[in-house]
Amino acid sequence: MGIVDFILNLAGLLLWLNWRSLRFDPLAKRTPATLMGTLRPASPKKFRRWHLLLILAGMLVVRAVAYRWVAPFWVARLDLGVTVPSFRSDDFSGMLLFSVCSFLLVLDVFYVALLLLSLLRGPDPIHRLVKIPLGRVDDWPRAIKTFLPLLLTAAGWWTFGGMLVHLKICPPPLSLAHRLEQGLFLGLDSYLVWKFPLGALLALHLLNSYIYFGSHPVWNYVHVAAGTILRPLHKFPLRFGRVDFAPVIGLILIFLLVRLAENGVQTPARMGADRRVLPPLINIPGLVDGYRQLSVENKKPAGRIQPAR
Repeated sequence: MGIVDFILNLAGLLLWLNWRSLRFDPLAKRTPATLMGTLRPASPKKFRRWHLLLILAGMLVVRAVAYRWVAPFWVARLDLGVTVPSFRSDDFSGMLLFSVCSFLLVLDVFYVALLLLSLLRGPDPIHRLVKIPLGRVDDWPRAIKTFLPLLLTAAGWWTFGGMLVHLKICPPPLSLAHRLEQGLFLGLDSYLVWKFPLGALLALHLLNSYIYFGSHPVWNYVHVAAGTILRPLHKFPLRFGRVDFAPVIGLILIFLLVRLAENGVQTPARMGADRRVLPPLINIPGLVDGYRQLSVENKKPAGRIQPAR
């Protein structure tokens, strides 16, 4: 069922992108004063933009019904990085919430990756493919676009976290500050999605460095974007003859930093002179450990007030 859910999420993403791209159709806004304005489509227009959103909403509801009746003993899991809420398929309300959240998670990952490409700002015409789904956000200042994944993910948790608590899928937060801390950890974890577009750009750049694939604009975009990513490594002598190790070192550093940010750094436990286990010398918690600590603190019972004597 997990593969089916992923395929349906991709179908929903394509519907969303079609809805976003229809407003850029050159035949949709025609003016008689231009040559394009004199053109008419060969077939009558059957779909409008809101039809695509209606189909998308219907798909999310129908698949929740299908999960409820086709797989009554399935436990759906929503991988949010630092936490993985579970949904029982025998509860239709939970399945409907899972269907919506699962699609929104894919949409969030897609737009977080697009924000990275917008920050890299590669050359046209490939960058126009980034600008179409982002719209005016692509022209916003870099500082605002850098913090958007944190803000949007935290806002999404603030919106749907209450529903998860209401359906008893997640424990209730201790306070308003506790929920804000949870949203902060989820927002920081959303930046780890950048490892996929960064790794893909560096891998394609490395491949194109030794194999000539032609002068397609895609390879020019990859070359410029990869050069921006590897700019901090230019000061180090990583080129030996015709071999450039910068893309390889960049790939290793990206996935190593993501691993450390997610799971932290901890040295092995030590054994004392009296054979007691000592704490590790280095114990830097990651995002998963930080969110788990919040959950542990949430489960601690409140201390009793001692009566006055």
